[in-house]
Amino acid sequence: MGKSKVLVVGGTGYLGKRIVMASLAQGHATYVLRRPETGLDIDKAQMLLSFKQRGARLVEGSFSDHRSLVDAVKQVDVVICTMSGVHFRSHNLLLQLQLVEAIKEAGNIKRFLPSEFGIDPARMGDALEPGRVTFDEKMIVRKAIEDAKIPFTYVSANCFAGYFVGNLSQMGTLFPPKENVHIYGDGHAKVVFMDEDDVATYTIKAIDDPRTLNKTLYLRPPENILSQRELVEKWENLAAKNLQKISISSDDFLASMKGLDYAGQVGVGHFYHIFYEGCLTNFEIGEGGEEASKLYPEVKYTRMDEYLKLYL
Repeated sequence: MGKSKVLVVGGTGYLGKRIVMASLAQGHATYVLRRPETGLDIDKAQMLLSFKQRGARLVEGSFSDHRSLVDAVKQVDVVICTMSGVHFRSHNLLLQLQLVEAIKEAGNIKRFLPSEFGIDPARMGDALEPGRVTFDEKMIVRKAIEDAKIPFTYVSANCFAGYFVGNLSQMGTLFPPKENVHIYGDGHAKVVFMDEDDVATYTIKAIDDPRTLNKTLYLRPPENILSQRELVEKWENLAAKNLQKISISSDDFLASMKGLDYAGQVGVGHFYHIFYEGCLTNFEIGEGGEEASKLYPEVKYTRMDEYLKLYL
């Protein structure tokens, strides 16, 4: 059986560009939705053209033109949506539901991967407000997919290294602290950290794999399951410098939510679930899921001590 043709929606985004490149690297005919709504965004235009130079095909389609979405979907076998989770509220929820409708009408899609790639929303029914809406809206999309009987794979990629590793999981910065590091609780909750390029590689590996059909793919490579203290220790060993550890109780951490804007409150809530509750690792993967590094042991995933060397 030949490799599936892939359409990436959101291909110029943070993860989307990596999905496009991984799809091309693994030999798939790769299509990228070019939305007229991007207008005069020269960076996105240049990125789309660079994809084209590498062999991708640009397909015009607009969420304000249902027929154009259906026509785009009809050209491929697999649709991967990577519209940013940062903006995955209200408007983007509607866009994803529109995409589901287009896929349903087209009737030819063998696999749909919606825009998730973080914490598994199915396990976050008790999440704190206001961040809970992030998970609730993803579950609305899941229900629409399953009600439409669209074949799917959900990807739970956990913590992107660019946002959680280089900064030692400190909020408000993307670079390592120089003197002090905040430790959440006792700092021993196990977290899963992923290089974003590896997320893309595993995602593309899964799209033609019958073992991941109608399942959740969890990205949990064993050497990247680390506590915050273990992550800090790796940095200290590389930098040859000890940081002062300042522990923050769960009550104090949640109290810091007051006065923050909406995005900040959502961030605090997500950090609480990850670093205090251990929501990424406090469960066993059941029948409805598969673990990526077990399915694809040939992938040489990036360990976090290697990743941290970027910041030296």
